[in-house]
Amino acid sequence: MGRAAEMLGVTPAFLRNLGAAKLIEPQRSEGGHRRYSRYQLRLAARELADQGTALEAACRIIILEDQLAEALRINTELHHHRARHQPGTASRISA
Repeated sequence: MGRAAEMLGVTPAFLRNLGAAKLIEPQRSEGGHRRYSRYQLRLAARELADQGTALEAACRIIILEDQLAEALRINTELHHHRARHQPGTASRISA
C-alpha cells in the first residue's frame, strides 16, 4: 500500500478510504498487505484528477470508459471477421 500511495502522491489513508467505501478492493498478500492492480490505481488516480467529482461517479466513469473501449474492440473484430468471410462486402461495410 505504501508504494501505491507513493506512486499516486497520496497517503495510505486515502487508499484505505477507497477500500472502506468498497470502490477499490485490493487483493491481499499472504502477509496481509494490500496489493493494488494497475486498474485500481488508475481509478484512484482518476479520482485525484477529477476534483469536484464524487468518488463514486469518477469510478463509474472509468468503468464505462473501459466497457466502451472493449465494445469498440469487439465491434472492430467482428467487422474484420465479417469482411474476411463475405467476399465483396468489405467495400460496402467500410463505406
